[in-house]
Amino acid sequence: MHTSMQTPAMAFPQRTRFDWLSTLARSRESSLAVVLILTVLATALANPRFISAQNLRDMALNVSIIALLTTGLTTVMLMRHIDLSISSVVGLSAFLVGDLYTHFSDTPMPVAIATGLAIGLLAGAVNGWLVTWGQVPSLVATLSTLYVFRGIDYAWVQGRQINATALPSEMTALGSGDVWGFPIMAWIAVALLIAMSFYLQNFKAGREFYAIGSNPEGARLVGIPVKRREFIGFLICGTTAGLAGVLWLARFGTVNASSANGIELQVVAAAVVGSVSIAGGAGTVLGATLGALLLSVISSALVILRVSSFWQLAIQGGLILLAIALDALLSRAIVARTSKKRTRHE
Repeated sequence: MHTSMQTPAMAFPQRTRFDWLSTLARSRESSLAVVLILTVLATALANPRFISAQNLRDMALNVSIIALLTTGLTTVMLMRHIDLSISSVVGLSAFLVGDLYTHFSDTPMPVAIATGLAIGLLAGAVNGWLVTWGQVPSLVATLSTLYVFRGIDYAWVQGRQINATALPSEMTALGSGDVWGFPIMAWIAVALLIAMSFYLQNFKAGREFYAIGSNPEGARLVGIPVKRREFIGFLICGTTAGLAGVLWLARFGTVNASSANGIELQVVAAAVVGSVSIAGGAGTVLGATLGALLLSVISSALVILRVSSFWQLAIQGGLILLAIALDALLSRAIVARTSKKRTRHE
């Protein structure tokens, strides 16, 4: 009787530690939300203007495009790939849609948005073909198309610039208007976040993204169309970037050949900080969006606190390293605990 009472007590701490690690790995969104709230509160205590209505609105506008791009990139990263060409796609889409208005000022808004989506879809198809059927590593393929698409942009632009005066009022309203006191661009980002989260979590095709990232060869053996899913992932990422280009035009009004240059680094940083694993198979769109929001809040907080731009970049880089290190430590700890648990049962 004494032995039977001691056995559960001895096993209980081990099970608790394993459950704690598993829970932490599954609830990184909650951890990000806590860090986000603490950052906002700490900055507000240092400078109350940080939580003014205008500043909160500006942050929502600033994070909307990054959040859109992070949502699209997540679908690719889940399958152990990357898309570095998104900034060039944004710039190309923004200028071509703006150029459309300079030649056809009465272009309906749906046509302009569809044009941006089509540009992104075509770019995504090029990347998807190179990676899936061309067997080019995604890092190499999309780094190449980053420059190819930007080169096309420069060739088309030829030193020109699109100004806000060439845009219709409904386009500029898309970038600065509100609905129920919340920016329209932020509503679009939220809608895409909800739709993509629902797709990845509740559809068989969406869950296969995770299966491919976790074990590509195993996914093939169980009959998952790996190449098709990877191609679709790049289509989603490219189309999202095309939409982000339209919103970039609506938000800033003035675009040229260098618009959105370098934004891909912010997007990758947001995804990594938001717990999307660079090894694939783990992460959520919600976590990636929270990562984008956290980086945006930190950036705004550093500006409010008058911290130099150098330290802003340094802190962003530190957050990326911390997120990668945490992901690696948690993954190793969970694998080790799982292995020990299996050994005890065998």
